Amino acid sequence: MSDGDNNHEENGHETRHGAWRARRRGALVVVLIIALLVLLGDILSAVALGRTSSSSARSTVSVTGTGTAMGTPNTLNFQIGVSSVAKNASNALAANNTRVAALEAALIKSGITKRNMQTSGLNIYQNTNNNGVVTGYTAQDDLNVTLHEISKAGAALDAATNAAGNGVQLSNFEYSISNQNGLYQKARTAAMKNAYTEANDIAKAAGESVGSIVHVTDQESTSGSTVPTPVFNASAGKSSSVVPVQAGTQTVTDQVSVVYALNG
Repeated sequence: MSDGDNNHEENGHETRHGAWRARRRGALVVVLIIALLVLLGDILSAVALGRTSSSSARSTVSVTGTGTAMGTPNTLNFQIGVSSVAKNASNALAANNTRVAALEAALIKSGITKRNMQTSGLNIYQNTNNNGVVTGYTAQDDLNVTLHEISKAGAALDAATNAAGNGVQLSNFEYSISNQNGLYQKARTAAMKNAYTEANDIAKAAGESVGSIVHVTDQESTSGSTVPTPVFNASAGKSSSVVPVQAGTQTVTDQVSVVYALNG
């Protein structure tokens, strides 16, 4: 083979090798461009997501509002009971049954129905002296009574006491309002107004305004005035006047916890 042929072959080989290197460099450039585009896309997505998150995270203010409403109780619950003492248990129970029957009859005559009377305690126990010797037996019977007309309470208590005789025990006076829905509605409205006023004051101080409600939690409670229980003298005879009973007033309270959005 001549020197010319050798030179021609070497030049062809170098040409093919150069083309291969050029294609390789081109492929690397394409890969780098694709990688840069992917990275740029991720960065742009992260920026967009950050903007969306920051714009959706609105400022809020949390406040508590309280409102009250007052009403007059129309229901009275009380406990009334009698006890009797005898030498043996059967006689003590028989004597007490007679007194309880008279007590119930007097209450019914005063306008209290049987369904509003419930026996809450019936006990028979021994009485002993200091030496532990049994001296007799005591029978005790208690009634839980509900009266829906408080104006009749004084007369009912007076009649029941006179019918049952000495030793009447009266306790656990509780007044209530049978339907408190209207009062709670008034208290809740006042509580929401109170909460908005407080939120508005805070927002103004921060240079913002109150927006829509985000969340509300509601709590209700009832409180009443303490009423002393009428006390009867164990040796009293027939009373000359009706027992004074005053219902007073009862307070209903509603408390709300409100979260408001703030408008910048």
